[in-house]
Amino acid sequence: MVRNLLVTAAVYLGAVGLALLLVPVQFGVDAVPSDPAPELVALLRLLGGPFLGIAVLNWRSRAAAEEARNNVLLANLVGFGVVAANDIVGVITGDARDLARVFMIVHISFATAFAIAWVRDRQRASMAV
Repeated sequence: MVRNLLVTAAVYLGAVGLALLLVPVQFGVDAVPSDPAPELVALLRLLGGPFLGIAVLNWRSRAAAEEARNNVLLANLVGFGVVAANDIVGVITGDARDLARVFMIVHISFATAFAIAWVRDRQRASMAV
């Protein structure tokens, strides 16, 4: 389960990172103006780098030792949890773009899956002691 979750998250985050780098205006549909300032496009592209970095970390951690993998699971839980919370607030207040509803479901799903994986990994580690 953990291996598949890390691979799936790596693919998702890699796709988001590439989209931010290669087609930031199109990726930001309904959130980015059709004629954005170059500084905004540069900022969106800048955000693509960390997404790609986390994607690589997830990919490389899919077969990592338990302690290292547990840290990666926790980091993903925090990241996806914060993003999901932001999506929820945006959808409830109406401040988010329509597409945020889809991303909200994706991010809540990832946050939930990482929470379950993190708890199970910790329980397994404590039983092994």
